[in-house]
Amino acid sequence: MLKKISSLPFNGTKEQEAQLHEVIEAHKSDKSQLMAVMQKAQDIYGYLPREVQVMIAEGMDVPLEKVYGVATFYAQFSLTPKGKYNISVCLGTACYVKGSGDLFDKISERLGIGADECTADGKFSLTACRCIGACGLAPVLTVNEDVYGRLTVDDVDGILAKYQD
Repeated sequence: MLKKISSLPFNGTKEQEAQLHEVIEAHKSDKSQLMAVMQKAQDIYGYLPREVQVMIAEGMDVPLEKVYGVATFYAQFSLTPKGKYNISVCLGTACYVKGSGDLFDKISERLGIGADECTADGKFSLTACRCIGACGLAPVLTVNEDVYGRLTVDDVDGILAKYQD
């Protein structure tokens, strides 16, 4: 599955850039630390946009293609920003046969975003996952650490309303 690249403009701060340069500086002599630097960069920015990948590639003196290859190979890395509230809908077999695809479509419609996208205001992001191990509660979705199970599409508006702060 290809990872989606963010269509939102990059909004990194000078403070974040300084933090990243500090991390790179501490590891630049050891190219085997590329993944560790990328993990720290994702901790700093919340995701790995192209601009951050370029900083890492240049700072670590590795090809940008290598940074991109690592970012797209490992599921832990995201090329798109996550919202304040990351909604993850389980599309594993048990959830899917009980309607999680319809839940995903309803949330996507309500928020005006697709898979691996973030609302323009940064409040919500939407991802699909495979199995979260709660098959007995199928269909299941999570909002950050909150788990919701035995859902129908009629539950979507109520769940979203809880996060309209």
